Amino acid sequence: MSAPLSGPVLVLLDHHDDAVRPSVLELLTAARSFGAPVHGVWFGDGLEGALDALAGAGVEQVHRVGGLGDAAHLAAPAGDAVAEVATLARASALLVTSTFENKELATRVGVRTRAGVVVDADDVALEDGRVVAEKTVFAGTWTTRCVVTTPLAVVALKAGSIQAEPAPAPSTPQVVDVHVTPSGQGRVATLVERTERPASVRPELSEAQVVVAGGRGTNGDFSAVEELADVLGGAVGATRVATDEGWIGHDAQIGQTGVTVAPRLYIGAGISGAVHHRGGMQASGTIVAVNSDPESPIFEIADFGIVGDLFTVLPQAAAELRRLQG
Repeated sequence: MSAPLSGPVLVLLDHHDDAVRPSVLELLTAARSFGAPVHGVWFGDGLEGALDALAGAGVEQVHRVGGLGDAAHLAAPAGDAVAEVATLARASALLVTSTFENKELATRVGVRTRAGVVVDADDVALEDGRVVAEKTVFAGTWTTRCVVTTPLAVVALKAGSIQAEPAPAPSTPQVVDVHVTPSGQGRVATLVERTERPASVRPELSEAQVVVAGGRGTNGDFSAVEELADVLGGAVGATRVATDEGWIGHDAQIGQTGVTVAPRLYIGAGISGAVHHRGGMQASGTIVAVNSDPESPIFEIADFGIVGDLFTVLPQAAAELRRLQG
């Protein structure tokens, strides 16, 4: 049996509308596997509405951070706050969902605490008392195992990497209020304005179990991609070319310089399969490629390939799915 950790495992509790995001439940499942107490870090209000879900996930203590206001949305002060909580709790590990914001926060915590940091991990485990993170590199051509040797391990785990499961027995989370004053460096950046993203019925791209993505082959028309995504209850993604052309927002970009996804089903339409894009979606469970060019590199990694016009294939698929659904 692996040696236990000396301190608790902290999990950053990303939330929206007073509910934890689905990816957080995956992190809590991973945290419980370490055999150490599981603590959470919560920014802002609304914790009361999430306590039942956290209890079901086995969280023993929640550190509710106050004193930051809107600055909690900035990586520097938020990272300082998480670093302070990790120090006060004498945590041995910190798990966060691997998003743009959280990866920046993780590096901030690493600098403040001299912790070992691994981002975009596909899996995490405890071996001989050490946190070991697994991740793919070089556009998915290599799988690496990173052993963290520092007292605190910080791991940013890709959403969808772990199947979320409830705790064997619910806990009674203890809430500890932590008031944090940002350091001088943490106040260098100032939040001038914040605009909420318009509400959407589609799931978050990084958390979606189904992703339908479009590339250069769409020629800027994402209607067929969006239609199929909506029928499947999935998210819409894109390549860097599509976002650079302004056809769709940059928050939809999948790749090494965009969002990393690992859905159960990925459908790429009009996507050639360039290395930088493959690096952000190659961990998908089932990959379906639709492209009019049979020599496209994406067919090399696709489980199912369709050589055809996406504006013919995708609407036909959407129509057939609607028929099967009722």
